[in-house]
Amino acid sequence: MIRSIVLAGALGALALTPTPAPRQEHVTPDEARAVAEEGYTFGFPLVLMDATRRRMSRAPNQFQHFARFPDASFTDVVSPNADTLYSLAWLDLKEEPVVLSVPDTDDRYYLLPMLDAWTNVFASPGKRTTGTQRASFAVCGPNWKGSLPGTVWEIRAPTNMVWVIGRTQTNGPADFPAVHKIQDGFGLSPLSRWDKSQRLQAGTPVEASMAPPVSEVASLDGVTFFKELAALMPDNPPSAADGPIMSRLAMIGVAPGQPFDPPVRLVEAINAGALAAAQRLAAAAPERVAAGGNWWVDPGLGTYGIDYQRRAMVAVYGLGANLPEDALYPNARTDADGQPLDGQHSYVMRFEQGQLPPVNAFWSLTLYDERQRFVDNPIGRYAIGDRDQLESRSDGSIEIYIQNQPPGGSKERNWLPAPQGPFNLVLRLYWPKDEALQNRYQIPPVKRVD
Repeated sequence: MIRSIVLAGALGALALTPTPAPRQEHVTPDEARAVAEEGYTFGFPLVLMDATRRRMSRAPNQFQHFARFPDASFTDVVSPNADTLYSLAWLDLKEEPVVLSVPDTDDRYYLLPMLDAWTNVFASPGKRTTGTQRASFAVCGPNWKGSLPGTVWEIRAPTNMVWVIGRTQTNGPADFPAVHKIQDGFGLSPLSRWDKSQRLQAGTPVEASMAPPVSEVASLDGVTFFKELAALMPDNPPSAADGPIMSRLAMIGVAPGQPFDPPVRLVEAINAGALAAAQRLAAAAPERVAAGGNWWVDPGLGTYGIDYQRRAMVAVYGLGANLPEDALYPNARTDADGQPLDGQHSYVMRFEQGQLPPVNAFWSLTLYDERQRFVDNPIGRYAIGDRDQLESRSDGSIEIYIQNQPPGGSKERNWLPAPQGPFNLVLRLYWPKDEALQNRYQIPPVKRVD
């Protein structure tokens, strides 16, 4: 029997049939501007995903593995992590399914979230959802029809473009060789060439960049943007719930698979609407909810429904975001008194006994400078967490010392080095428990102590 897996709900794909672009004679410039502004926000994630794929991908259906953690000289990605090694792949499902095979990770935490072309996470194989045993998953495009071997799990993708952003738990640099063996076990193969008795297409270690080309997409004028959007939609159909916005876009001649050639009298308005939307996205701040103390978390990442503004905004500042069930990232930029965090001062974060972050996997506290980069320091420590040999106090509590200078003595085991200037903190909770997901866990405040 074919096993089918649905790990994150996705709206059904909109059936797209080639239709002529509608007549635009009765659309006013003001109407065209409004539609273009709305349509740009709707389509931005798809155009950005395609630009990112072209920037990053060497070839479709092949893994690219990070071989080590970035250090303080790394500038390609904002807010990098020092918890997992990445394994990235872009899948092309237009011709046939692609089989993803994973090794037995011996209970080690990993996840392989899959983003559709609109940036929704529609599946997330890994320890949380499918366990850590050896397994194979057939990722099938929205229009594929056929049969699969009974030994694979079926994952139905809403679009033919899929981005896999794999992460494997890595317990410091000494753990790199063990993680490399697991990465070597990740395989991808077109279904027609898949044979479990043969080695699948293995990945290659790279010094990869995950930087999304936001500025590249933002530089497109409206007409060029909508030409790209129309060309991408046949292989990457919008959802059934997107029918109203698709009807709006049709007013100015944007139709899946159809050439976009608006009348001259509407070009200026279309360009102006797209520019207004791009400027609004660039200026938008992430929506946050309180997570206790001076901590904030971005809610509802990974799946967006018809909240096009939020979907586009997340694509700008956090393309590739996980589902909250896989990871939460509370952020702190101020201390317990509401003052900006700054390495001219010293801080303590105290976890009372039994009040460590509630996770099924692991947690870490990472420090970044004002440009969201790691901070160079004499001990090369950019994050600290439950995989470190933290020292407990006599009452069972654990204190993390966040400061520029070493705290001295045994306290240095719990030292998270800070720069001399502004910084911020991210508390990563991998596979968070319900009390964290439901915002019932109170994260300790960051208290200034000098």
